[in-house]
Amino acid sequence: MLAYEEALDYLYSFVDYGVVRADRYAPETFNPDRMAAFLRAVGDPHNRYPVLHVAGTKGKGSVAALCASALRAGGYCTGFYTSPHLFEFCERVQVNGEAMAREAMAEIVSRMQPLAAGYPGLTTFELTTALAFSYFARQAVDVAVIEVGLGGRLDATNVVRPLVSVITSLSYDHTYLLGDSLAEIAAEKGGIIKPGVPVVVAPQAPEALAVLEKISSERGAPLSLVGRDWLFRPVAHSLEGQTFEVWTAEEQRQLNALRAQGHAVAWRPNQYDIPLLGQHQVENAAVAYATLMTARGAGLPLAAQAIRDGLRSVHWPGRFEIVRRAPYLVVDGAHNADSARRVAAALRDYFPGQRVCLIFGASADKDVAGMLAELLRPDTGVTQIILTQAVHPRAMEPETLADLARPHGVPAEVVMPVATAVALALARAGPEDVILACGSLFIVAEARAAAQGVVAMPGPQLSW
Repeated sequence: MLAYEEALDYLYSFVDYGVVRADRYAPETFNPDRMAAFLRAVGDPHNRYPVLHVAGTKGKGSVAALCASALRAGGYCTGFYTSPHLFEFCERVQVNGEAMAREAMAEIVSRMQPLAAGYPGLTTFELTTALAFSYFARQAVDVAVIEVGLGGRLDATNVVRPLVSVITSLSYDHTYLLGDSLAEIAAEKGGIIKPGVPVVVAPQAPEALAVLEKISSERGAPLSLVGRDWLFRPVAHSLEGQTFEVWTAEEQRQLNALRAQGHAVAWRPNQYDIPLLGQHQVENAAVAYATLMTARGAGLPLAAQAIRDGLRSVHWPGRFEIVRRAPYLVVDGAHNADSARRVAAALRDYFPGQRVCLIFGASADKDVAGMLAELLRPDTGVTQIILTQAVHPRAMEPETLADLARPHGVPAEVVMPVATAVALALARAGPEDVILACGSLFIVAEARAAAQGVVAMPGPQLSW
């Protein structure tokens, strides 16, 4: 049997379009039929448990984590597949919040290795997905929450027939693969919609929503839109978490009708708490709630208290996470302009008027100029920038970052590695100052590790 490090080296030895830029997002490179055939060879493990399948540009990891937490709170043995990891590869494959054991990973990869030779073109992500499905079957999970890797239509995870399909917020990312318009991106993400399977959709731009509604209609998949069919609003927020309300459009219609008839109705929607910060996480939580309620309607019993407990107790690091205080060190995996806009809004909400030092690094294939334009607006409080580079093959050179940051007129310097950048920012900051490390999850992993005295080992990563 392979040792863990040997198994990891074996997985990373395959073509990985998360690291090597692909010229085409097409079946020649991303091949669901190949994935399905390989899964048949390993026993079709993905067919042994119900699945919630989550795609999107932003928020899909948060929505998946919230759903998995609620299912665990409901007493289900719950699998959770996500990417990338923060510290260690096995974090990608979790059962009941615990990462897959290294020994189990090595054993499953050892069993897959001779079979994989018969399927030329398999990618690292495809093998990792098969590993996750196999581990969940071995652990006899009751349900699995599966996060899409890239796109949706041709993603390795798109072999499942889920109880519910979920599409979170869509914005511009991986445009060289998925398309240059929101309509094209929506068509790729909407590829996870299955005939007759209900789909929950986060609030979308009109052109994206039109595509998703067309696909759903053609496939007879009932579509529920958060913000239209499921209503929500934030109630309160602090550095400890947030409270929000969520209710259905039907409840709102009934309430409006009673009030129109002159009835004095004292009614408030149900309130829920989440530890995640930023108004965008309220939207994600509403999407998760709608997903769980839709799954319940599709035959997966789940008590209201389980949803409440699961949302309140979710653990999802690296998303506007306060790692330390006095000074504040905040880390966020924002890696496109839309997510940077949400981080900037969270800075204004949680730290108004406070000085912010931005530690920034990004992958070379991202909209770095767009991210910096959002993060360096005058109202975010950023007074200095430390540009750095994560240990990752796609990381942009800090000098290139400096060229992109210079027009914004905020003092900037290059400091490497990330741990040194964090140490320098902490040494300079006053107790009420804020240090924000963002630009990619790789920066988050190294900044978080530096602050907590942990050695981060991100490795090649299978991110998209």
